[in-house]
Amino acid sequence: MFTRRGFLRAGGLGMLGTAGLCLGIQGDAAVGEAGGLGGEDRIPDGSASKGMITQRTEEAIRRGLAFLYNKRDRDGSFGSGNHRGNVAVTALAGMAFMCAGHQPGRGTYGRAVLDALRFILSKENVQGRFPGFLHNPTASIHGPMYGHGFASLFLTELYGMVHDRTLREELRNKARRAVKLILKAQNIEGGWRYEPNSTDADLSVTVCQIMALRSARNAGIFIPKAAVDKCTRYVKDCQDRREGWFRYMVHGGGGGGSQSFARTAAGVCALNAAGIYKGEEVERGLQFLLKNKPHGNLFGRPDLHYFYGHYYAVQAMWTAGGHYWTEWYPAIRDELLSRQNADGSWSDQICSHYGTAMACIILQVPNNYLPILQK
Repeated sequence: MFTRRGFLRAGGLGMLGTAGLCLGIQGDAAVGEAGGLGGEDRIPDGSASKGMITQRTEEAIRRGLAFLYNKRDRDGSFGSGNHRGNVAVTALAGMAFMCAGHQPGRGTYGRAVLDALRFILSKENVQGRFPGFLHNPTASIHGPMYGHGFASLFLTELYGMVHDRTLREELRNKARRAVKLILKAQNIEGGWRYEPNSTDADLSVTVCQIMALRSARNAGIFIPKAAVDKCTRYVKDCQDRREGWFRYMVHGGGGGGSQSFARTAAGVCALNAAGIYKGEEVERGLQFLLKNKPHGNLFGRPDLHYFYGHYYAVQAMWTAGGHYWTEWYPAIRDELLSRQNADGSWSDQICSHYGTAMACIILQVPNNYLPILQK
């Protein structure tokens, strides 16, 4: 287990210096200034989260990570049932370990991170259609770009953390091809859909891709500003300007209330990933989420979008900081603690590996270990 400073230093982020700041998604500070606030003082430093991970939370995380480690497949993958070997579930499980400070081959669960990395690298372009495509067709054929987005994020988050020269070069090349595929798959609407060659877009898939692009940019991979601008326009067009919630698509899948929770969380997080931290769109989205913050059994039994929504919501609130964060995290923390199963897992309709990985990531955001959180 590493300290945050040691984690980032060992991961090689210090070697990037300011290189990533002049590549790809340009002008975060300029975007902040447009909203009346400079970019640098929007960077969370973790100070507001002191004491938020309680002893009970630490124990829940420990049990959750142990569950994942003991349930991983021999090939390094995660997922069960129809999602066995799913690249998205595997990537999320790997990031759950990373949130605790474990790196490839380092820390108690370093082997699990390393094996998950190797598994995902082995799933490039398995269908032979698109170079750089990360997908396992035997582990759920629905929406393969979801899997590609999460898998690409995992690879770019690990960029610079692998010490074996051969594996490091493989990671570098495949991560760059994965990012290139995302850029090529962006359609005329400015977003992404289920397949690399889709002609329409939806917000749910789009947020996965823009976060992977943001992570790639942070790692020093060039991302064209035009691609980010197109994505930003698409995301903003999905928002209901009066109430602040986001539609599934520009011209459909709307509706306010709790049904829009996951979409709105994804919308705000997508704007943050594009470097937009302030402005009416962000503020309206945050206000909508705050009105629907978790307490007790507000959301009832977790539905298919429960963990997906809270995965993005906690990141949006972390980036927003202030009262958004201090009100939000304790509420979702306590709700997740009340939902943990006796074996350390969290249940979800996709599979318990997915629910457990998501819950562990959400609970560990205050650790501030993942590079994607270092905005």
